[in-house]
Formats: sequence, C-alpha cells, structure tokens
Amino acid sequence: MSGLTALGKAGATLLGDTLAMETALGGGSLSEIVRIRLASGREAVVKGGGRPEIEARMLRAIADAGAPAPVVLAVGDGVLVVEAVDTGGSISQAWPQIGAALATLHAAKGDACGWDEDYAFARVAIENRRMRSWPAFWAERRLLVNVPHVDAAVARRIEALAKALPDRLPQLSAPSLLHGDLWGGNVLVARGGAVSFIDPACYFGHGEVDIAMLNLFDTPPPAFYDAYGPLEPGFDERQPIYRLWPALVHLRLFGSAYLGMVQRLLAAARV
Repeated sequence: MSGLTALGKAGATLLGDTLAMETALGGGSLSEIVRIRLASGREAVVKGGGRPEIEARMLRAIADAGAPAPVVLAVGDGVLVVEAVDTGGSISQAWPQIGAALATLHAAKGDACGWDEDYAFARVAIENRRMRSWPAFWAERRLLVNVPHVDAAVARRIEALAKALPDRLPQLSAPSLLHGDLWGGNVLVARGGAVSFIDPACYFGHGEVDIAMLNLFDTPPPAFYDAYGPLEPGFDERQPIYRLWPALVHLRLFGSAYLGMVQRLLAAARV
C-alpha cells in the first residue's frame, strides 16, 4: 500500500473495498482529486476538500434535470466519491454536445434566484440566499459582496454598476438551474464526444451566466450556440456584467494578476 494516499484510501473505504491503485488528477488549487482502482477492479474518482455534501446535492440536481454529470457514489467527511467517466475526448470536438447539455440544464426552472445553501470557492464565500429579483441578487450576492475585498477605485465602479442593474438585467419569472462555474476545465469529454459537467456551484438564475463563464477562458464556436438555441436580445451587453463575478473571484483568490481583467470588464460594462 506504499505510495497510496489517505484520500484514495478514504474513497475505497467509503465504497466498502480495498484500494489497489490510484492516479493523481489535476484538481487545481482548490481541491485534491485522485482516480482509484479497487481490489474488485471497480474504478472511481475521489475528491477531497471543499464541501462534499453540498457538491453531491448539486451534482444530483444536474442529473435530475437530465443534464450529464457523474453519478455520486459516496460522501464522507471531506470526501466525495463519484463514478469514473471516460475523459479521452477533446473539448474542441464537443461544443455541440456542450451546447445541447447546457440547454437541457437551463430548462430546469426554479421559483426564485439562488440556492438553499451557501457555498464557497476556497476562502471566497458564495452567498446564495434566495431572492425574487434577479438584478438585486446579482448586485447583492455576486458584486457588492466583493467591495470590502478590492481597492477603493474598483469598489466605487462595482457600486455604480450594482446601482444600475435594475435597468440592465432582466427580471426572471422562472430562473434556470445554473452550473455556476462552467469553464472548459469543468467539462469532461469522452472519446465518443459525450460530455459530463463536474465541480458545480449551482444556483438558479439567468442562463447567460454559464455562457459568460464559458467565454471567460474559452471561445465557444458557432456550433455551440446553434445547439444551445436562440439568445435573448441584449446578450452581448450583459456578458461583461456576468463575467465580472468570476473575474472578481479570481482576483480575490489569486491576486493582482487578475486586476486587469476586472478593470477591462468594468470598462466593457460601461462603468
């Protein structure tokens, strides 16, 4: 058993088996992830850190909506175990599948914006208390919460944008189920092109938020939008407003290297 980690062993124990082999996966800076093979030959993925009970409920919500997500196998103290899915494909070949899967996810509706539980990206809290007004939710839960954590000039611009949101974002009578952290690294692609959504930060809101996040570090081609379906008028004007939140999260987590991104998005949002 030498060389096997405590995380891998914990995952095997939760599945009632013995750990035979494990491989470290790219968990980024916010979590540790390993793929394990058990003595029985079964394989699974084990994730440590974060809030596994909440993440498990989010993955199940995605699956219940009919969108693709790994099956949750077990949850323990600080440990989440999910099925091991094929990751041999390329996102560049899967944009139509991603668009169709995202449309399915967004077809699941709620009666208020937010989620039943708060969440977090490492030390950055995600406030999810439900609100009826989408502009108010985005202003209070996604933008203004960052004001104490940024410099005064950026804070003033965030406050000005938040004040203007009732005229710039729509009210949502039936907000969509969002992945909440949908960048390319959180989409697994199989060799045959099937996709799975992982590492969610779900809540109900405007579907354009997920598209904005996808565009922060990737460039979905026309095939993605063809599969997703028609966009609402004013989509382009709202995109920098929605990209601003993940940019602020990156600024708080990783420092001043992301200040330029935040400033560019504030400029694009005309504040």
